[in-house]
Amino acid sequence: MPEFNFLAVLLAAVVNFVLGGLWYSPLLFARVWQRESGVTDEQLKTANMAMIFGLAFVLSLIAALVFALFLGPRPPLSLGLGAGFSAGLCWVASSFGINYLFERRSLKLFLINGGYHTLQFTLIGLILSLWP
Repeated sequence: MPEFNFLAVLLAAVVNFVLGGLWYSPLLFARVWQRESGVTDEQLKTANMAMIFGLAFVLSLIAALVFALFLGPRPPLSLGLGAGFSAGLCWVASSFGINYLFERRSLKLFLINGGYHTLQFTLIGLILSLWP
């Protein structure tokens, strides 16, 4: 049976969820992200935000759980940070980059979304490494 710390996974998911809320808020990148992704104010007003936030948290939990399984029990800090940064930048962001090239999406949108996922997985790796 795979070994992982459920509380560390839960905390990593919560931190990831909070990071997303801050990253895509008016304090940071909301307006630029909205403009570059083509999401209108009307779409935001009519969206089922409870469902979106609920599913976003479930997906954050899945990402943290699978990353914990990938890292294994009690990973050293260097592995957690290095693998987290690499997963975010080299797997997720680079995959976005491929799609964005063909979709003719902007560099700004790539940097916002890729930056979020790079920081997301770096923080997940950090939390999973520091939790005993």
